[in-house]
Amino acid sequence: MLDWFFPMPTPKRILFLCTRNRCRSQMAEALIRHDFGDKVEVHSAGTQPATPHPLALRVLSEIGVDHTGARSKNMEEFDGQTFDAVATLCDSANETCPVFIGGTQRAHLGFDDPDAASGTEEEILAVFRRVRDEIRERVGAWVREEVLGGDSSTFQSRAR
Repeated sequence: MLDWFFPMPTPKRILFLCTRNRCRSQMAEALIRHDFGDKVEVHSAGTQPATPHPLALRVLSEIGVDHTGARSKNMEEFDGQTFDAVATLCDSANETCPVFIGGTQRAHLGFDDPDAASGTEEEILAVFRRVRDEIRERVGAWVREEVLGGDSSTFQSRAR
């Protein structure tokens, strides 16, 4: 009603990069979109994209984060676009694309690759859950402090 008088702030555009856009960047995209809502416009991509990992989608679903319809994207899809922040989530993507022209703020936030986990199904799921929780904590803190400027009101705590 008063949008013309009190315009809504433009969401911060964030891009998460990983090698295959299969696990870590998919989880970051879904978690940050879920936790920060309309304060951010979140995307993810890979240098060598592959199908999103079903266990990544499963561990997101376990905590009420719906990432249905997720697809892996090649970073070339974002050529020519600008972002307020770009973060690499694996060492390989960090080395492959040390500079992303469209990002004004750049960070490397490395995480273990849950797709490399071995063991029983339960042991592998435990790795996916640990990485999911680490991503939520560390990437969430980075978005809150560095991308959104430390305004705690921007975090919509929807975590269970």
